Amino acid sequence: MKRAFLWLIPHPFVTLLLAVVWILLQNEVSAGMVVFGIILGIIIARGTSIWWPNTPKRFRLDKMATYSAVVIWDILVANIQVAWIVLTVPNAKRKPAWIVVPLELRQPEAITVLAGTITLTPGTVSADMSDEGHSLLVHVLHTDDPDAVRDDIVNRYQSRLKEIFV
Repeated sequence: MKRAFLWLIPHPFVTLLLAVVWILLQNEVSAGMVVFGIILGIIIARGTSIWWPNTPKRFRLDKMATYSAVVIWDILVANIQVAWIVLTVPNAKRKPAWIVVPLELRQPEAITVLAGTITLTPGTVSADMSDEGHSLLVHVLHTDDPDAVRDDIVNRYQSRLKEIFV
């Protein structure tokens, strides 16, 4: 029974997420929209499951909620910092930097979340990943201490993601 369920719905969380997004996009909660959203979620998750061979075994949703709150706060703070840099620091005095962030994460989903977090935060862009998957190349708009930025990414984001994707 479990095998049939996992064949039909290989990614239950994705199926549920797609159904909820469908309902929100329709701006109408009705039985028909819920059923259609679930059907869409099943079809899309089943159709894309061949590209998801190694899904995480465990996912800590409670830790993800706190991680999301940290990321949202960091995005708000970074918006103010970037606006301040753009308004007060002349182009000639800006100190952009390329930083190599070593990765302790090995799951593609966790690395993707980390790269997305870096890119979502204003002032930083995740530009490339090493061929072996052991480091990310990150561009920073302005910094006096590239090592501090690297350590901040490792301690603030990567350590939390290691707890989320067990």
